[in-house]
Amino acid sequence: MFSVGVSDHVMIAHSFADPTFGPAQKLHGATYGVEVEIRAPALNPHHVVMDIGALRTLLREVLNGLDYSCLDDHPAFPGRTSTTERVAEFVANELVKACASLPADARPVGKASMRVMLRESPVAFAAFEREM
Repeated sequence: MFSVGVSDHVMIAHSFADPTFGPAQKLHGATYGVEVEIRAPALNPHHVVMDIGALRTLLREVLNGLDYSCLDDHPAFPGRTSTTERVAEFVANELVKACASLPADARPVGKASMRVMLRESPVAFAAFEREM
């Protein structure tokens, strides 16, 4: 299995409706470190999983839709459900769509998968993984 990855960060604000989250029910900010890894069983015709520059550009485009926004107002997180896990899922799903728009010879081949990890701090993270 081959893999390639990129990282970036995003700054958001959000709150949670669920009492389980205690003080995080109030509006607060977060800066997530975002790491994306794509795994593929083989290399594409250019001898890479996919171009790192292209992946980095696509990640930034997805994150631009979240950066400096309040996720309480984002349609992907109804009812103030923007947990770190749900944000990782959203980023992965949007990235998979973006990768599908690339020319066939620029996409990962075979049964490729993507893992998106959001780091809340140096000691805490959540991730979402899916097939591409």
